[in-house]
Amino acid sequence: MDLGLKGLKAILAGASKGIGRATAEALAAEGCNVAVCARGAEGVDATVASLKAKGVKAFGESVDMADGDAYKAWVARAAEALGGCDIFISFASAGGGPASEKAWKAVFELDLLATYRGVEAALPYLEKSKAGSIIAVSSTAALEEFLGPQSYNAMKAAVINYASALSQQLAPKQIRVNTVSPGPIFIKGGSWDMIKTHMTPLYDQTVKAVPMGRLGNGEEVANAIAFMASPACPFMTGTNLVIDGGVTKRVQY
Repeated sequence: MDLGLKGLKAILAGASKGIGRATAEALAAEGCNVAVCARGAEGVDATVASLKAKGVKAFGESVDMADGDAYKAWVARAAEALGGCDIFISFASAGGGPASEKAWKAVFELDLLATYRGVEAALPYLEKSKAGSIIAVSSTAALEEFLGPQSYNAMKAAVINYASALSQQLAPKQIRVNTVSPGPIFIKGGSWDMIKTHMTPLYDQTVKAVPMGRLGNGEEVANAIAFMASPACPFMTGTNLVIDGGVTKRVQY
């Protein structure tokens, strides 16, 4: 299937590693030009080099996404560098952990507010696109109880709510807005890698709870995101796509 991504421009925030990096690679493999940012300059440079090796235009800079002005300015620079924006996705996250006021503020800034800020900065360019697409990144932790009351779970639920309302507002402008909610995804050096090493019983318990008997990987989520973001599914908007190997047990309808 031709996803129709060749020549489109995607701005991916917080995408130098994990699912974000895998998504950048998946889009570039389809011929999409990609801009990425993250805090670590080394990771950004490596990502840009890898994307350019696929024969597409790539742009990247080190940005602290908690700095709203700097982040929004980067989105504008990225759009100018690529010649526009057809796809916007924010992957930044402060992650989970014990509830505290500091954690609540951090997750609000990176998981929810960074999504909003990025969308607002990208909208003038998305409105000029013939294939405008926004993907919000949530988690199955937002859908069912997971490790107690955590700011991460609550803010990821807020991301779904925001994206759903945004999809209604932007549909008349032919800009699609969808959400992806991954389950437990194993990324080398990521949170589940750390849990496997330092909290082995929890890791084993989680794997046992997945009907498919394993955790997912970044490429599996990235491929789904590439499809959702692409012109290949022009009638899909307001959808929350769960990719979790069956770990959530609710009926999805």
